[in-house]
Amino acid sequence: MNICRTSVLAGLCVLVAGWAHAQPAIFKDADYKLGEKLIADSKCVACHVSKVGGDGSAIYKPQGRINTAAFLRGMVEQCNTELNLGMFPEDVSAVAAVLNRDHYKFK
Repeated sequence: MNICRTSVLAGLCVLVAGWAHAQPAIFKDADYKLGEKLIADSKCVACHVSKVGGDGSAIYKPQGRINTAAFLRGMVEQCNTELNLGMFPEDVSAVAAVLNRDHYKFK
């Protein structure tokens, strides 16, 4: 039983390590829970719906204008500035990290 539990833990560690390495360095210390909360609190989806219609997801075009993790972070900063959201740099990184995880998947 202990051997089985050890094997499962080792497997989980490999999965987590692989996931961590798949994220761009720019998001290394990002707080994903904070990013999710900020996206909800800032009503990002409602704004995107108003811009592109539908459910707002058409704004996420991984092969479009945004083609690097750094540019994604820059676009979040642009929204922050234009909409006067008052996010700190670590907040912007957290939001961008969530968007990367869920939509863009830059490595």
